[in-house]
Amino acid sequence: MSTEEHGRAAALRFRREHHLGVQPLGDLVAIIEQVTGYDVAVLDAEPDEHGLTVRDPERGTVFIGVASTPNPMRQRSTLAHELGHVLFGDWLDSDTGHWSARRDEEIRADAFARHLLVPREGLQEFLGDREFASEADLSSVVQRFVVSPPIAAIALHGAGYIDTSAKREWLESRTPQLAFRFGWIDHYRALQADSQQTRAPQRLLARAITGYTEGILPAQSIANLRGITAEQAEKELEAAGVAPTVRPAAWSDAEDLPDVDVDLGALDELLNAPDDGGDSSDGTAKDDG
Repeated sequence: MSTEEHGRAAALRFRREHHLGVQPLGDLVAIIEQVTGYDVAVLDAEPDEHGLTVRDPERGTVFIGVASTPNPMRQRSTLAHELGHVLFGDWLDSDTGHWSARRDEEIRADAFARHLLVPREGLQEFLGDREFASEADLSSVVQRFVVSPPIAAIALHGAGYIDTSAKREWLESRTPQLAFRFGWIDHYRALQADSQQTRAPQRLLARAITGYTEGILPAQSIANLRGITAEQAEKELEAAGVAPTVRPAAWSDAEDLPDVDVDLGALDELLNAPDDGGDSSDGTAKDDG
C-alpha cells in the first residue's frame, strides 16, 4: 500500500470511528480535543513555524500546537497533518519534535490531512454526478471544506472531476482571489480573524478555572494561558459569573479552639535537674574559671 493509500485509509477510519460522516469538519481544534483527548493549542509563532506535536511517553499525553496565522486554510491543513503524525505514531527518538527528514512520513501525513478534510465521498455528495468541475466549483469546494485551492484541486482530480491540466493550473490558485471573485470574501475575513486568535488547550484552561474558583489560582494564571491581561481575565470571569469560593477559615475564633492538656512535668524535671559541676538551685551554670 502506498503512502497515499495509507493516508486515505487512516482518514476514513478516523472519520468512521468518531462518527464524523463525510461532511466538512467544523472547528478542527475542538473536534480533535473532544474525540481524541489530545491537548491542542493555537500559539504565536515565527512566520516559518506552522505546527508541532509533543508526546510524554510516561504519561501517554499528547500536545499538538499550531501557529496563529492569517491563512486559515493552511492552519487547518497543518493541524490535520500533525494529527496524522500522532495517529501513525511518527515519533522521533530525539526530543526535537521535527520530522522534516522523514519524507515518507511527511507524504503520508499530507495524504491523511487532505483526505480527512475533503473525503472523496463528501466531495461527490456535494458536487453530484456532474461531469466536469468549473472554477466556480473549485471556489465552492474551498469555501465549503475550508481547504486551500491546491488541496481542493488534488481532491477534484482524484474524484475525476478535472483532468491533470486543470489540476496543474488550479494548484496555483489562491484563496483570497477566489473568495473575492466568487463573493465570499467577508466569510474569508471572518475565517482569518478566527485563525489569528491564540487558544489555550481546553482541558488545561478548564482546570485552571476550577483552580480559580477553588481559590488556589489567581486570575493572572488564566490570563497567562489565554494571552490576555489579568484585568481582561478578571472582567471576563466576572461577566461569566465565575468567582473564587469564599471559605471560612478553620479555627478563626479563639473561643472555638479546643482545650489542650499539656503536661509540662517532663520539662520542669529537666530544668530542675543539676548540671554537671553546677548549682541546681537556680539552674545557672557554675563558672569554674
